[in-house]
Amino acid sequence: MCTEAKNGINWVAVVTMMFLCGMIAFVTYLGQPLSNVWKAQEAIKNSTMLAMLGNAMVFVAYLFMGIPAGKLLGRVGYKKTALIGIAAGFVAMAVQLVSGKLPMDGGVALPYGVYLVGGFIGGISACLLNMVVNPMLNLLGGGGKRGNQLNMAGMTFNSLTATVTPLIVGSLIGAVTAETTMADCDLLMYIALAVFAVSFVIISLIAIKDPEQAVVTEKIGAFAPLRFRHCLLGVLAIFAYMGVEAGIPGVMTQWLTSEGGPLAATGNAAAIAGSVVAVYWLLMFIGRLIGAAIGGKVSSRVMMTVTTLAAILFIVAGTATTGVPAQMPGITTEGGFSVRMVEVPLAAVFFALCGLCASVMWPAIFNLATEKLGKYTAAASGLFMTMVVGGGIFQVIQGVVCDNFSYMVSFIVPGLALAYIFVYAVGFSKPAANIEELVK
Repeated sequence: MCTEAKNGINWVAVVTMMFLCGMIAFVTYLGQPLSNVWKAQEAIKNSTMLAMLGNAMVFVAYLFMGIPAGKLLGRVGYKKTALIGIAAGFVAMAVQLVSGKLPMDGGVALPYGVYLVGGFIGGISACLLNMVVNPMLNLLGGGGKRGNQLNMAGMTFNSLTATVTPLIVGSLIGAVTAETTMADCDLLMYIALAVFAVSFVIISLIAIKDPEQAVVTEKIGAFAPLRFRHCLLGVLAIFAYMGVEAGIPGVMTQWLTSEGGPLAATGNAAAIAGSVVAVYWLLMFIGRLIGAAIGGKVSSRVMMTVTTLAAILFIVAGTATTGVPAQMPGITTEGGFSVRMVEVPLAAVFFALCGLCASVMWPAIFNLATEKLGKYTAAASGLFMTMVVGGGIFQVIQGVVCDNFSYMVSFIVPGLALAYIFVYAVGFSKPAANIEELVK
């Protein structure tokens, strides 16, 4: 069977990589709705920080796996790395399933600890899959504009899966009460296990040829790119960006489903909150489509400047409109499963709009931070993967602010992160004038 078009692109491999992009989103954001279940437990009740820690563990794993994942890729190749990543995802779901089977009469510490371990293993899975799809799509496209197009297409599919995941999970969980436990999520976890098992079989049967890599004669250290100011500050910008991407929907979920919160009287807060978060990811999907369309005409620096300013304005508007009602499409289980307009605070609409702004930030920051790095680009990519840990650290920080002040005050955290990214784009993202000499 012919798997390549006349232009030499292996479309079977491309579709496979797109599928893996979806798997990354699935394993990364499955934990956000599940955090509501743990928050309902008496031992950690009303602790937003502890509730968000499960999803944060996914991002923490990147700190430990970012560089080792790159080494594994070079040692065993793309297909085996992908299979190891999928297997890790299966183990992660199995561990979290076990956490719901452990007795709670001895306290929540052991079951919750096992759940956190599952989240960490899930992060290992996502990191390994990321290491495969990002360079593979670029190489399958032959680099340049075509490679960038395939990467952007992969990111849009990632966003589409991130849109669907909270919808499905929120609907399966339904109303969360003080009696709800992880054992009530067994159906969801069995579905997740089946997804990973089937994915492993599919990828095993597909032939994926490792592309030829350019030979780098000079050994470059993992941290060597940090000697260039625009790269160092760009790596920090990615760290901040992950706090924005993960923190806004994470805290929004906690706020909308909290006791006495804006959706408490509906009886199906988890489903509606899942719908609102899905809109955030849907807007990110739309934004990436727009970014792919205008990327050849609008510079990364301009994109960053406009989107960070807009996101800051949306956050300010959101914190000022918590008591103003609004309507948006949502899923409700009240009176049967249905999709209809639901009432939410106007603030939720503004926070969801931040997804549109965040959509182009990762590729834009990456482009700015690796500009003219030459042979240091691959090492810089490994550092970027490591800095995904920002998604976990910022979530914990924002959760602490929630617990000690309020949900709305906590949005200062992603606001400050956006302010840093704006300053980086405007004033510190240009390479040094003598960059060509420095990279020799």
